[in-house]
Amino acid sequence: MGVNLRDLVPRTLIKLEDLGGKSIAIDAYNALYQFLAIIRQPDGTPLMDSSGRVTSHLSGLLYRTSNLVEMGIKPIYVFDGTPPALKEVEIKRRMKVKKEALVRYEQALQEGKMEEARMYAQATSHLKDYMAEDSKKLLDLMGIPWIQAPSEGEAQAAYLSKHGDADYCASQDYDCLLFGAPRLVRNVTISGRRKLPSKNVYIDVVPEMVELKQVLAECGITHEQLIDVGILIGTDFNPDGVEGLGPKTALKLIKEHGNIENALPYLKNVEFPAELPRIREIFLKPKIREDYRIEWKDPDVEGIVNFICRERDFSEDRVRKAVEKMQTELTKAKGKTTLEKWFG
Repeated sequence: MGVNLRDLVPRTLIKLEDLGGKSIAIDAYNALYQFLAIIRQPDGTPLMDSSGRVTSHLSGLLYRTSNLVEMGIKPIYVFDGTPPALKEVEIKRRMKVKKEALVRYEQALQEGKMEEARMYAQATSHLKDYMAEDSKKLLDLMGIPWIQAPSEGEAQAAYLSKHGDADYCASQDYDCLLFGAPRLVRNVTISGRRKLPSKNVYIDVVPEMVELKQVLAECGITHEQLIDVGILIGTDFNPDGVEGLGPKTALKLIKEHGNIENALPYLKNVEFPAELPRIREIFLKPKIREDYRIEWKDPDVEGIVNFICRERDFSEDRVRKAVEKMQTELTKAKGKTTLEKWFG
């Protein structure tokens, strides 16, 4: 779900090319879910190899990452670990949504409604364990660093950004801001021309940057108060929030009263659970790891081919071309008088 701060957050449209030479900590699960949802056959079926294993995530990971590297962008993928206990309600809600979407998908297929079937199929996307492991293996072969977070990937990505090990965080959700990321970039892994669900309309999805300092300045609040605004409208750790309360009203309440506790008397029939301090703690003091190492390496071309072409039935010609683009950029970077662009 993620916290819905869209109406409060000033965004600046950018081009991916503008991020050349910058490192981006990418919320891996967020990106993989996007690949699983978007990269599908016309009837909604995901890409699969001859053994029936889904490969949509690997396709997106290989080709999107190679495009980023070709632009001089240095990606770092951050994988989720064990979710906080307070996320259980949201996880169950997501599972329910996926089950309902699966029923509607199968019904649409039976009725021959392919466009409708594809829309529902996207909502059924489920990241299985082997998909995460395959993704990590491919990243290793590509020479792209990844970090296994102890808990929330976005929290770890924000930590990398705050400590100068990444220039930006990349995610579709705004949670990175609540975790304190100085700069968030959206639409990094899904930018391009996209068709709107159930409509014969295409739109250009372009990257956009959000700066935490600008958000706080324009809203006139502190980071801690932004977290309270998020809690009021609902986060992954209290998905219900306050019924009927939108972002702008939540912001007004926090600005007038300082925090949720002071605002509660002005909210009718609302009682926040005792977990309120625990929710804040997740954002202010999340579980992260400090013993990570970030290093970009040359891709293992034959290793990549053996893995996703021999084992996962990808087109060898297309894969080699994608990896060649990466190598060209890396070679140019190495040829410069300084290696700071890539290996510094």
